[in-house]
Amino acid sequence: MHARSISTLKVAIAGDREIVMTRVFDAPRSLVFDAMTKPELLKRWFFRPTGWELAVCEIDLRVGGRYRYVWRKANGVEMGMGGIYLEVTSPVRTVQTEVFDQSWYEGEAVTTMALLEADGKTTLTLTASYESRETRDAVMRTPMEEGVREIYDALAALLPSLA
Repeated sequence: MHARSISTLKVAIAGDREIVMTRVFDAPRSLVFDAMTKPELLKRWFFRPTGWELAVCEIDLRVGGRYRYVWRKANGVEMGMGGIYLEVTSPVRTVQTEVFDQSWYEGEAVTTMALLEADGKTTLTLTASYESRETRDAVMRTPMEEGVREIYDALAALLPSLA
């Protein structure tokens, strides 16, 4: 497993097809889960990169339910993605497919979000499994890590106001 770290985000490659991202938040697990799964909360922090807003945020949080996000810039340019929930165990874990409208990688990914609470802090582990090692490696060459760091920093800044 090869790991890199930016800020408090840790990003590692695992196995043949996975990227594992880990971040500790100073908040209880239930609060982090809500911030990751409730549209009204996601719209307050999940709008990076800078200059984009989360214009559409639809979540049917149940096995077989769908989710849809569309980010929009002021000039009208949009970026959309969505998928289907394969597993929902509140407030511990979700597993879902991930497909971008104009995909920048081949196929779809399956992402697993796991939340572990200890001493009032929550460790979020997000594992993305891609269809091939080549796709995973291509994703690792993008600015994805910087974007994830930026949105998780925004989430960390929001969580105290939700407590």
